[in-house]
Amino acid sequence: MTRENEGLPHPLQPLLSDALIALRAPTQVWSRAGGDSAAAIDGIYHGDVRHVRGIELSCAESRIEWISVAPDGPARIVFDGLLRGVDDATPDPKVRLTRDRRVAAGRMRETLTVRSHAPHAVSMTLALRLVPDFALLHEVKSGAHAPRTAEIAVSGTAATVRTASAWFEVAAPGAHLAAEGGAVVATWTVDLPPRGEAVREWAVELHDETLVVQAAAGPGTWAAAAGAVGAPAATAGDPRLGRWLEVALGDLDALRLALPDAPRDEFFAAGAPWFFTLFGRDSLWAARLTLPLGTDMAASTLRVLARLQGTRDDPATAQEPGKILHELRASAIQLPGEGIVLPPQYYGSVDATPLWVCLLADAWRAGMPDAEVRELVPALRRALAWMRESGDSDGDGFLDYIDRMGTGLANQGWKDSGDSIQWRDGTLATGPIALCEVQGYAYEAARGGADLLEAFGDDGDDPAGLRAWAADLRARFAEAYWVETPEGRYPAVALDRDKNPVDTLTSNIGHLLGTGILEPDEEAHVAGLLLGPTMSSGYGIRTMSTRAAGFWPLSYHGGSVWVHDTAIAINGMLRAGLRDAAVQAVDGLLAAAEGFAYRVPELHAGDAASERSVPAPYPAACRPQAWSAAAAVTCLQVLTAAG
Repeated sequence: MTRENEGLPHPLQPLLSDALIALRAPTQVWSRAGGDSAAAIDGIYHGDVRHVRGIELSCAESRIEWISVAPDGPARIVFDGLLRGVDDATPDPKVRLTRDRRVAAGRMRETLTVRSHAPHAVSMTLALRLVPDFALLHEVKSGAHAPRTAEIAVSGTAATVRTASAWFEVAAPGAHLAAEGGAVVATWTVDLPPRGEAVREWAVELHDETLVVQAAAGPGTWAAAAGAVGAPAATAGDPRLGRWLEVALGDLDALRLALPDAPRDEFFAAGAPWFFTLFGRDSLWAARLTLPLGTDMAASTLRVLARLQGTRDDPATAQEPGKILHELRASAIQLPGEGIVLPPQYYGSVDATPLWVCLLADAWRAGMPDAEVRELVPALRRALAWMRESGDSDGDGFLDYIDRMGTGLANQGWKDSGDSIQWRDGTLATGPIALCEVQGYAYEAARGGADLLEAFGDDGDDPAGLRAWAADLRARFAEAYWVETPEGRYPAVALDRDKNPVDTLTSNIGHLLGTGILEPDEEAHVAGLLLGPTMSSGYGIRTMSTRAAGFWPLSYHGGSVWVHDTAIAINGMLRAGLRDAAVQAVDGLLAAAEGFAYRVPELHAGDAASERSVPAPYPAACRPQAWSAAAAVTCLQVLTAAG
């Protein structure tokens, strides 16, 4: 058991809400307000490994009193502190320490600047202590990690810290470097003349032979995109949107990754810290929500996932022919408290495959070059075949899922926690489970796929058959999913094993908007429910109605607010022509963005805005998160269209 969990009955997942992050995928650095790393989440990560657990900067002659933190984009943070132990006795502080941290892919560098305005000379000793760790990311997440033994070799002002497959190198020019108690310690002597200044630097280079992702090959298009959206944002009538877009586009840029065998095909890492890799669903939605900025990311994301598309039936990985990947890791993930063991390449997602088709259709309509679309037609055929043949595990005609091995994800839609699909009385639904939104995705995918095959296919394709399949799905959905409860009439969140509609009112129905599976009057009705008092918090749409027995504002999928989830509903409202509803929902997201200083987390508490002036954090939420950042682009779409 780790030090953070001493005295507790079981290990706990680290909290993130009070931590600071600087990142450039696949590297991330988490710390406290002064830049030190001391809490359970803190440290320097590269890929799926935390190389450094502890970072501590100290001054022998004075306590460092940190007074400010200034983030400057996703990859830089400047910390300011005072050294009053070497100062004079006057009220104004005259000796300050600035810690300028910059993160690049595989590298972190800090510049330490000591400035004195004192009329006398000042001397001090600065010491930096780095504690190696090499724990796997999922071990840190579980709260039950144990550091791996590392070999430390010091040579002059440099050190190398190594395990079997991962290592890092420390450079500290001008410092005395030593290995002490399993840590690397760098010590600098700083002598300042009156009103003098001194600069010291250190850096760490990170390496891992097991990495399955790498930094994108070149600069992204996001600087140009930021310029392109700046003017519309300024005219959209709400200054909060421009501030959110600036942060969001910077985070999206920092979240760009690629695979080693195709370094120019980028995708968005899902989010930091836990999902700093390729996730089919997340990467697809982030690319889809950012399509107004161009088709390049959508096209490259589609290609990456097509190369990893399933080719065989393998229950151990949930792979099936034509199925789109869920998650890619360097090693298997074990979550002991949940009984989950996921293989490095895992396909346990029921929605990634139809979403892949939807993105291809949307990107084509948005201007993706025909040659690039045509290249993906074979993968399109395989995805459509999976939808029609393998996506339905029990033959009832609806796409569903069930964990065949018992060690994978029990729920395989975007709400993938074990308790996410429940009845109004709080009882958990039993699988196979056919989620309502997945039927909407499948309907839209079949129709979009038919259009694509008409434009790019051959005589062996059957667009008319696809449209007939979609029409049949739409008719059966209308018959099977609608329920009547004390909260009104609405589509059930899912059908359970016995084909009973699971009757909880949830945000899942927002994903049906704009797919075409609902009638126009039904779309307006659903939008009204989502914006009603039981579903709308004022800071976004709740994942579950406040009138459901399972509702709790801090439940991961049972009452919290996910910004991307609201953005998907907003996108659907816009596509359905419900602009007033979309504008109302956007206002809630802008209020949430302001409350989180415009770096919107993965999710936040579902408390009502009438109860608090800023949203309460979900303390273990990731940030930045790609699809949360991408939601800013959806809000821009709505406000410019409404204006």
